[in-house]
Amino acid sequence: MRYTLLLHYPELMAEGELDEAAIQEGQRAFQEYATALADAGVLIGADVLAPSSATTQVTRKAGELQVQDGPFADTREALGGRFLIDVADLDQALEWAAKAPSVTWGTVEVRPVGTWFDLDSRHWQVDPQAT
Repeated sequence: MRYTLLLHYPELMAEGELDEAAIQEGQRAFQEYATALADAGVLIGADVLAPSSATTQVTRKAGELQVQDGPFADTREALGGRFLIDVADLDQALEWAAKAPSVTWGTVEVRPVGTWFDLDSRHWQVDPQAT
Protein backbone atom coordinates (compact mmCIF):
# COMPACT_ATOMS: atom_id res chain seq x y z
CA MET A 1 0.00 0.00 0.00
CA ARG A 2 1.29 3.45 -0.85
CA TYR A 3 1.72 6.13 1.79
CA THR A 4 3.01 9.67 1.55
CA LEU A 5 5.08 10.87 4.47
CA LEU A 6 4.58 14.64 4.52
CA LEU A 7 7.31 16.44 6.44
CA HIS A 8 6.21 19.62 8.22
CA TYR A 9 8.80 21.64 10.09
CA PRO A 10 9.75 25.23 10.89
CA GLU A 11 10.74 26.84 7.63
CA LEU A 12 12.31 30.07 8.76
CA MET A 13 14.77 30.06 11.58
CA ALA A 14 16.27 33.01 13.36
CA GLU A 15 19.64 34.21 12.10
CA GLY A 16 22.35 31.92 13.40
CA GLU A 17 19.89 29.39 14.89
CA LEU A 18 21.40 26.67 12.70
CA ASP A 19 25.11 26.69 12.06
CA GLU A 20 26.78 25.02 9.07
CA ALA A 21 27.57 21.88 11.09
CA ALA A 22 23.89 21.43 12.03
CA ILE A 23 22.83 21.88 8.39
CA GLN A 24 25.37 19.31 7.24
CA GLU A 25 24.26 16.89 9.96
CA GLY A 26 20.63 17.28 8.82
CA GLN A 27 21.59 16.63 5.21
CA ARG A 28 23.58 13.54 6.25
CA ALA A 29 20.64 12.25 8.32
CA PHE A 30 18.22 12.64 5.40
CA GLN A 31 20.70 10.96 3.04
CA GLU A 32 20.89 7.99 5.39
CA TYR A 33 17.09 7.90 5.79
CA ALA A 34 16.45 7.98 2.02
CA THR A 35 19.12 5.32 1.48
CA ALA A 36 17.54 3.09 4.15
CA LEU A 37 14.12 3.43 2.47
CA ALA A 38 15.64 2.63 -0.92
CA ASP A 39 17.65 -0.31 0.42
CA ALA A 40 14.45 -1.71 1.99
CA GLY A 41 12.79 -1.54 -1.43
CA VAL A 42 9.93 0.69 -0.25
CA LEU A 43 10.93 4.11 -1.62
CA ILE A 44 9.03 5.29 -4.70
CA GLY A 45 10.11 8.94 -4.63
CA ALA A 46 11.20 11.82 -2.41
CA ASP A 47 11.29 15.59 -2.71
CA VAL A 48 12.54 18.53 -0.68
CA LEU A 49 10.41 21.56 -1.44
CA ALA A 50 11.70 25.05 -2.08
CA PRO A 51 10.70 27.61 0.58
CA SER A 52 7.04 28.61 0.71
CA SER A 53 8.10 32.10 -0.40
CA ALA A 54 8.61 30.51 -3.86
CA THR A 55 4.98 29.31 -3.95
CA THR A 56 2.64 30.37 -6.74
CA GLN A 57 -1.07 29.63 -6.56
CA VAL A 58 -3.20 29.13 -9.67
CA THR A 59 -7.00 29.15 -9.63
CA ARG A 60 -9.83 29.88 -12.02
CA LYS A 61 -12.66 31.81 -10.40
CA ALA A 62 -15.65 33.10 -12.32
CA GLY A 63 -13.95 31.90 -15.52
CA GLU A 64 -10.86 34.06 -14.99
CA LEU A 65 -7.43 32.59 -14.38
CA GLN A 66 -5.76 34.05 -11.30
CA VAL A 67 -2.08 33.60 -10.48
CA GLN A 68 -0.84 34.77 -7.09
CA ASP A 69 2.58 34.57 -5.45
CA GLY A 70 2.80 33.01 -1.99
CA PRO A 71 3.25 32.11 0.74
CA PHE A 72 -0.37 31.69 1.82
CA ALA A 73 -0.48 29.92 5.16
CA ASP A 74 0.45 31.85 8.27
CA THR A 75 1.76 28.95 10.32
CA ARG A 76 4.82 28.09 12.34
CA GLU A 77 5.47 24.92 10.34
CA ALA A 78 5.40 24.50 6.57
CA LEU A 79 5.37 21.49 4.28
CA GLY A 80 9.04 20.97 3.56
CA GLY A 81 9.12 17.70 1.66
CA ARG A 82 7.68 14.27 1.13
CA PHE A 83 8.60 10.63 0.81
CA LEU A 84 6.36 8.30 -1.19
CA ILE A 85 6.66 4.72 0.03
CA ASP A 86 5.02 1.37 -0.71
CA VAL A 87 4.68 -0.84 2.38
CA ALA A 88 2.39 -3.60 3.59
CA ASP A 89 0.28 -1.54 5.99
CA LEU A 90 -0.09 1.55 8.17
CA ASP A 91 2.03 0.04 10.94
CA GLN A 92 5.02 -0.19 8.60
CA ALA A 93 4.39 3.34 7.32
CA LEU A 94 4.36 4.60 10.91
CA GLU A 95 7.62 2.77 11.64
CA TRP A 96 9.29 4.55 8.70
CA ALA A 97 7.75 7.89 9.71
CA ALA A 98 9.20 7.52 13.21
CA LYS A 99 12.66 7.18 11.66
CA ALA A 100 12.43 10.44 9.66
CA PRO A 101 15.09 12.86 10.91
CA SER A 102 12.61 15.75 11.02
CA VAL A 103 10.34 13.96 13.51
CA THR A 104 12.48 15.49 16.28
CA TRP A 105 11.85 19.10 15.21
CA GLY A 106 8.60 18.90 13.25
CA THR A 107 5.68 16.69 12.33
CA VAL A 108 5.50 13.78 9.89
CA GLU A 109 2.01 13.35 8.51
CA VAL A 110 1.32 9.81 7.24
CA ARG A 111 -1.37 9.74 4.58
CA PRO A 112 -2.52 6.77 2.48
CA VAL A 113 -2.44 7.25 -1.27
CA GLY A 114 -5.88 6.37 -2.62
CA THR A 115 -5.34 6.88 -6.33
CA TRP A 116 -2.26 7.39 -8.49
CA PHE A 117 -1.48 7.73 -12.17
CA ASP A 118 0.55 4.77 -13.41
CA LEU A 119 3.06 5.90 -16.02
CA ASP A 120 3.42 2.44 -17.57
CA SER A 121 -0.29 1.77 -18.15
CA ARG A 122 -1.25 5.46 -18.55
CA HIS A 123 -4.25 4.82 -16.30
CA TRP A 124 -5.30 5.75 -12.79
CA GLN A 125 -4.83 3.02 -10.20
CA VAL A 126 -7.00 2.77 -7.08
CA ASP A 127 -5.92 1.20 -3.82
CA PRO A 128 -9.06 -0.36 -2.30
CA GLN A 129 -7.38 -0.43 1.15
CA ALA A 130 -6.95 3.36 1.27
CA THR A 131 -10.47 4.16 2.42
